[in-house]
Amino acid sequence: MSRINILPEIIANKIAAGEVVERPASVVKELVENALDAQSTRIMIDIENGGRSLIRVADNGSGMNHDDALLALERFATSKIHRDEDLFCIRTLGFRGEALPSIAAVSRMTLVSREGQSPGGVEVQIHGGKILQVSEAGAPPGTMISVAQLFYNTPARRKFLKAVTTEMGHIADVTAGMALGRPQVHFKLSHNGRVVKQWAKVTDAALRTADVLGQVAGAELIPVAVQDGDLKISGYLGPPRLARATSRGIYLYVNGRRVRDRVIQHALMDGYSGRLMKGQFPMAVLFLELPFDQVDVNVHPTKHEIRFLDQRRIHNSVRNQVTATLAEIEKRLWTVPGPQAPVPEHPHGVDGWVAQESAPYRVSSEKRPLSDFLSSDRLVYQSRQGRIEPSPGRFASKASDLQSPRPTEALATEALDQQTLWPAEGFADLEVIGQFRGTYIICQGSNGLVMIDQHAAHERIVYEQLKTRTGRIDAQRLLMPETLELGFAEAQILETLIPRLDALGLELEPFGGTTFVVKSVPVLLDDRHIGRVITELVEKAAEIDLESDPEQILDACRMVMACHNAVRANQHLTREQIAHMLKQLDQCHDPGHCPHGRPTWIQWTVKDLEKAFKRIVS
Repeated sequence: MSRINILPEIIANKIAAGEVVERPASVVKELVENALDAQSTRIMIDIENGGRSLIRVADNGSGMNHDDALLALERFATSKIHRDEDLFCIRTLGFRGEALPSIAAVSRMTLVSREGQSPGGVEVQIHGGKILQVSEAGAPPGTMISVAQLFYNTPARRKFLKAVTTEMGHIADVTAGMALGRPQVHFKLSHNGRVVKQWAKVTDAALRTADVLGQVAGAELIPVAVQDGDLKISGYLGPPRLARATSRGIYLYVNGRRVRDRVIQHALMDGYSGRLMKGQFPMAVLFLELPFDQVDVNVHPTKHEIRFLDQRRIHNSVRNQVTATLAEIEKRLWTVPGPQAPVPEHPHGVDGWVAQESAPYRVSSEKRPLSDFLSSDRLVYQSRQGRIEPSPGRFASKASDLQSPRPTEALATEALDQQTLWPAEGFADLEVIGQFRGTYIICQGSNGLVMIDQHAAHERIVYEQLKTRTGRIDAQRLLMPETLELGFAEAQILETLIPRLDALGLELEPFGGTTFVVKSVPVLLDDRHIGRVITELVEKAAEIDLESDPEQILDACRMVMACHNAVRANQHLTREQIAHMLKQLDQCHDPGHCPHGRPTWIQWTVKDLEKAFKRIVS
């Protein structure tokens, strides 16, 4: 008896569904792509229970007649490929003929469709890949597909679905990405009968970009438009100051298809080289249009990955255009700085440290501060009795000029081998030699030379102070509440984070749509930068997944707050400030690393130095 069997069609369809349908957002993507290929100008997406109970996509496209509606449910049935040459010149979003039968195999699907000139429509009901009923139906021109009880017959897949808020977040992100790429189409997204977001049909792509990314970010974006032979590059670039901690703000499209392409993203990052810190990502929306036969979209069933015929040319064109656009904008911004305005007082800080910007410079053309584009922060010490700013070129006269801030709260003591985390005599016992480039503190110890990264060290101090405080962190209510507008997907995440952020002293309230009102901020944060902090908090939460342990999300929020409040590179410190930092570092549970894992200090022993200078032979 043969051991090799031909799989039944229903099992083959379920296997195909595993490649195409990962989660409810995958269903939305496939159905909306079909609607766009049908030349729809209005697409309505209704979701129930995060897509577990129902996903319904209705469009006003070309529709299907009775025979086509039945054929569309067969594997490898498509209206978009007719000959071998078509595979190498794909002009549509969907073409593999796998989506509908794969979705139907793992759900209870109902398809209703009507061609524009047909007097009536057709309704097909399919449960688990089996057609149960075909009948005539009254329907407007277009197609409506309802997918109920997704994965009802594959419980192993259903149990891996995340919480409703998580799945809805993925659906919203997918929908927003497709809406951004098709501004001429009206999109409407609803959840449990409530309209979540509508993207009205517009003729100006800039309006749709601002609608998806947020009005504030949209107003800062720089337009791009260039023709390089048969390659057209257009879209918008965010100035470096809008950089994010993740790549969620990058949207890439090739011939109208949103893609995750390493070639384009690498070229984009190359274009920003020298303008972004390591680990930061720009906000960017790029549309590439090139002949269809020069790009292969038939690489993966989900069609996210693509290949270019000439990858080097694409990479160089994108990189050069990004570099040229940013350089041109920067030329317009540079002008002779005007007189400095007096530095305003700030009533709060962490342990006496306040990151203070230099007085703003005015740009004659746009009336915007140059500090928006250049990091020119100074460090000012904030005592309980008043504000003390060291004079340039000299240190404070005596330690008593700087009143010590609140001591770090007691940390749980554990039996640790501190020789691996501390210098032999402790940080506070080191002899401070000075600073190197305003970034590294150089010290002398009994074992040799010690160099401390001041930002990483202070970040660890602030993080542990936040972590050991019990109850709600002290907050300062804003005299004038600040409004903050985010992109649609980010706003959905932030809304679920509000109760958790309140424990950190950050009070926010929804203000309609994707706008929020910031009413109070932790005393340790500079409220001028609160929008940047909240945006990074949202991105970190999106990376972790909202279903994670709440403490894990709070810990990520503490890391972001500590990073934004810590002293920066190129900030000159007084001897008293350095000494106080070293004392605080001794009280930390893990002074050897910042919260992100970077080392806070390194040491060269006397033996290491003598070997380097050939004083001794190893």
